[in-house]
Amino acid sequence: MRSYEEYEKGLYAMKKNIWIGNEKVGRNDPRIKGGMMIIKETYDKAFDPEFEDLCTATSHITGKKINRFTHIHQNVDDLLKKQRMTRTLCHRVGGCIQRCMGIDALNAVSVVTYECDLALGTIYYQNFLNYMKMFQEKDLAASCASTDAKGDRSKRPSQQENPDAYLRIVETREDGIIVRGAKQCITNTPYVDEIIVVPCRMMFPDDADYCVSFAIPGDWDGIKLLTRPAYHHSPKVPKEFIPKILEIGDAETFIIFDDVFIPNERIFLNGQADPRQVPYAGFLALMFAHYHRHSYCGCKPAISEILASASALVAEYNGIADAKHVQEKISHILGTAELVYAAGESSAYHSEKSSSGTQVPDEILTNAGRRHAGEQIYDEYKILADLAGGIMATLPFMETFLNEEVGEIALKYMQRNPRVKPENIVKCFKGIEALGCSDLGGVTQIAGLHGGGSPQMETIAMMGRYDLKSLKNIAKYLFGIKKNLGRIERQENPVTPRKLLENYGKALTTQQKRQK
Repeated sequence: MRSYEEYEKGLYAMKKNIWIGNEKVGRNDPRIKGGMMIIKETYDKAFDPEFEDLCTATSHITGKKINRFTHIHQNVDDLLKKQRMTRTLCHRVGGCIQRCMGIDALNAVSVVTYECDLALGTIYYQNFLNYMKMFQEKDLAASCASTDAKGDRSKRPSQQENPDAYLRIVETREDGIIVRGAKQCITNTPYVDEIIVVPCRMMFPDDADYCVSFAIPGDWDGIKLLTRPAYHHSPKVPKEFIPKILEIGDAETFIIFDDVFIPNERIFLNGQADPRQVPYAGFLALMFAHYHRHSYCGCKPAISEILASASALVAEYNGIADAKHVQEKISHILGTAELVYAAGESSAYHSEKSSSGTQVPDEILTNAGRRHAGEQIYDEYKILADLAGGIMATLPFMETFLNEEVGEIALKYMQRNPRVKPENIVKCFKGIEALGCSDLGGVTQIAGLHGGGSPQMETIAMMGRYDLKSLKNIAKYLFGIKKNLGRIERQENPVTPRKLLENYGKALTTQQKRQK
């Protein structure tokens, strides 16, 4: 395992390939420092005895102690600890811990490459194992590049007028491939070591060039990171007056792959070389979403608890903590947190081991939890805004309250609950401002809806998995349409290669019928 200082040193040694506006900058740019401060928690807590049981694991590859953010889940306990770790660390940074998407992608790759090798005789799983050994030994942080530019949403990748609307292989060589395209809405890329690339949808035979997965360093030749950082106003006041939440940040990235060479040993899927690999593109897209939504069942409860905590604190500071409507509103947020977390826990308990040995959560429970979180996110922010009042968006800068001429009188008018110092009331509202109406607060709200897939995507995943034909037999029996009702229980196993290929075959048949 490595320390935060070693992680930081590694970043600063990377080539400049980040664009913020019209500036080309390196990893030492202060505008991405807030994101690094979030990643810092994942390194620091792995060495902290209080958090060690959650933040470390034993590698199934080397048998060594590793950071859990580099671990491939081997059993139910691994899934449960990953969820608990995510929730615990998110409390400490006021939102997304940001390191989960990389390891979620690698868990998905571990499942799919093994299945592809079994069926087609490829060597992708060995590529994965070699890569994973290096990833764990160096204790790397990664980003997952999943969402393509997509172009015309009504058309498949191979039907686009712009052939690069989806990331594609433009050439297969003896020593590797050349890829071209872009990935959008990607979190954390400017301050991680590696980019894990996976497809974002199911593909058909004509889309073979778009069936590609690989891993590369974040400053690899031809990679351009067009970055939108979100960070807080940094007040020029003594550190003791600065809320911790103002020290963290985020960076969303539009990644351009400008004819990038990928060596064979870093490739996990290549549909151009063998069109039989096409079904595994959709499998990998689905599996990444599945693992990432399970992680959301840890982070979204934490975000709900942060909002509930802020709501409870501001209610106390406003002197309304005992009001019935306040209790009801806070209980709504807490209820959402616990239901989403329970769905993730249940998903872990109902998980199954894939052929590769990687533990896969239950798909329906994971998607149910993530969908509920997305559907509730704006109601939770509404409650916080309701209890805090409009001042969360109108308060003067922190420096004003320390100004020699106006600071003292400004603090006088911030007095609410007489038992609470005005200075703490200002800190509370500045923290709520950061949560709800800052650059980062806005990003967090949108991420709460769309991160890992919008509620509509969870609906699609659930309905594609649920056996409605058997479900309707309950109503038929109760309504006298069907005389007998056998034992009906939902199938608990996660998506399997066999099920995926069945779904792929059905979708392909449907597409062919439409074309005719």
